[in-house]
Amino acid sequence: MLKIYPEKVADYFEKKSSKRWNLEWAEISGIEIAIVIPAIYEFENIKRVLLSLAKNDKTCLQKAIVIFVINNSVSSQQEVKDDNKFSLKFLRAFMRENPSDHLSNQIIQSGIRIGLIDATSKGKEFDDHESGVGLARKVGMDTALQVFDYSTPGKKIIISLDADCVVEPNYLDEIINSFTKNNLFVANIEFEHNFSEDGINRLGIISYEIFLRHYVAGLLFAESPFAFHTVGSTIVCDHDAYLKVGGMNTKKAAEDFYFLQKLAKHYTINRISSTKVRPSARESWRVPFGTGRSMNDFSSNRKDISLYDADVYLILKDWLELLNSDLSLTSSLILKEAKAIHPELYNFLEIRGFSMDWEKILENSKSVKQLDYQRKNWFDAFETLKLIHHLRDTSFPMIDIDSGIEKLFQVVQHSAKFELPGEKSTIVNLYFDYLSELKLLETRLYKKTNDY
Repeated sequence: MLKIYPEKVADYFEKKSSKRWNLEWAEISGIEIAIVIPAIYEFENIKRVLLSLAKNDKTCLQKAIVIFVINNSVSSQQEVKDDNKFSLKFLRAFMRENPSDHLSNQIIQSGIRIGLIDATSKGKEFDDHESGVGLARKVGMDTALQVFDYSTPGKKIIISLDADCVVEPNYLDEIINSFTKNNLFVANIEFEHNFSEDGINRLGIISYEIFLRHYVAGLLFAESPFAFHTVGSTIVCDHDAYLKVGGMNTKKAAEDFYFLQKLAKHYTINRISSTKVRPSARESWRVPFGTGRSMNDFSSNRKDISLYDADVYLILKDWLELLNSDLSLTSSLILKEAKAIHPELYNFLEIRGFSMDWEKILENSKSVKQLDYQRKNWFDAFETLKLIHHLRDTSFPMIDIDSGIEKLFQVVQHSAKFELPGEKSTIVNLYFDYLSELKLLETRLYKKTNDY
């Protein structure tokens, strides 16, 4: 029977979705939540993430489907392809309810539903030039639009997760409640790397998470509309928001950053802190940056983890206040005031061609709403990062973690005392205390915006 989709969904399929890959699943009605998990060389992790999902409430699981995108490129190493074949075999046996062990049977008894996209078998592999996590997420998220039951009222929710994560037993319940009761369109789930994972560099992963939270805390202090974590395994949106921004991109890395940037230009990125995703802290070859690559660099002593000087957040805060003020109605006035904030802010705006761009924006903005959108569109998350990097390279070099924490807490007026390393404490304990305080600071700053 031919399925009838809402007009905007059908239009998306026609213009922006690939028809090359198909979903293997037992077609059922009533699906309102799709959990999309790209997986490459993840056989050992698939059962673990499924087991954590299976501990969620059965009424939530009955409305959900987990869509695995088992993928590799044509030129992937043979061991990657072989591992993916094991994943296909396991998932297909699981879908036939033919488990090979007790744990698999336990997952099946939960009522969890599985869908599978084979992007690893010969002829179905990703092309080398486009292969990557972006394409894998897009294929899975686009497919989620096919499985939703549009005959039922309410939100249709797309959840982005990774195979090397585990979730808490209240994961689905909290997401559903947050989206339905508060009419959310986009949210990030709170996260915490698995610090107890075997074989990890504990100091390295704590340092990396300090870096992530230090940056977001600085953006929150500056009241940036792009103050959120860009961790792919924590993103949730409803299908309307997904369609609004034209779906996921196909970037080989930083797909989560660019996807959330698009969403943030139209919606508030809310934070769901009542449950957590726990990503792996492992080293990884999969992407050129992010957690796995940072751990590789740290463990091999190629790169120390350092923090931005908190003065850049003060400049960003002043700049955003200026950009959103009445003074921004002329480019000459805004450039004059920008130079008073800091000469390198002025130089950055000149390098980026602000004056010419801004005059065009003012000319084409017919309403306050249009102008507000264009402010976010011109000075977006990437432009924000470029400004911070410009300030870093010209005036405020990166600083060590101890100095960076102390200065940020001074700037945002967050009081905290720490026990210095000694006989009873280690540097790992100190950094863990830093991280705990950063989480408290994030929560305090998020409370001013949107935190559930």
